[in-house]
Amino acid sequence: MARTKEFDPDTALQSALELFWRRGYEATSIADLVEHLGIGRASIYATFGNKHDLFLKAMDRYSDARDPLLLAELSQPGAALPAVRALVRRFASEAASPTGRLNGCLITNTAAELAPHDPAAARRVELSWEHLEILLHSALVRAQARSELPEDRDPRSLARMLLVLLQGVRIVGKVSSDPARVRDAAEQALTLLD
Repeated sequence: MARTKEFDPDTALQSALELFWRRGYEATSIADLVEHLGIGRASIYATFGNKHDLFLKAMDRYSDARDPLLLAELSQPGAALPAVRALVRRFASEAASPTGRLNGCLITNTAAELAPHDPAAARRVELSWEHLEILLHSALVRAQARSELPEDRDPRSLARMLLVLLQGVRIVGKVSSDPARVRDAAEQALTLLD
């Protein structure tokens, strides 16, 4: 007879996500996960696979929670350019906040820590970036169609520039002790939308 799980896998995955997000992949050991999740090593392996498998599942969970919020934020009815501006300012504000500085963004953190030598993690990072770029591009195309964005601006290039800016804001915000650094950069980039 199979034993029933004595823990909620969904809750355990969320706890693992929070630990990986706070500490990073390499700095999180299986022993750390056992302690933080409050479940045995064998249960972790039986439910999620090895540490790398668990990390990839945590990345997927992070994206699954974040992506619909970005979609809702950038595809609301009405004027599109204010939503793009609000998103850029939100990223800058979060990056400059004490919590944002502590954790950063799991996708950005993974890009810096693992993507150069981990194809599975790199693919997830790239998918996340592609998703954000598509959302930004769509919003900017709508803004241009509504005459909010000048006709001489290229929505695709602007979306790519904003994607790179947002990732840079996350990195700089995580390390910089000057919140104005990321806020000023974001505001300067937004002038390209005028």
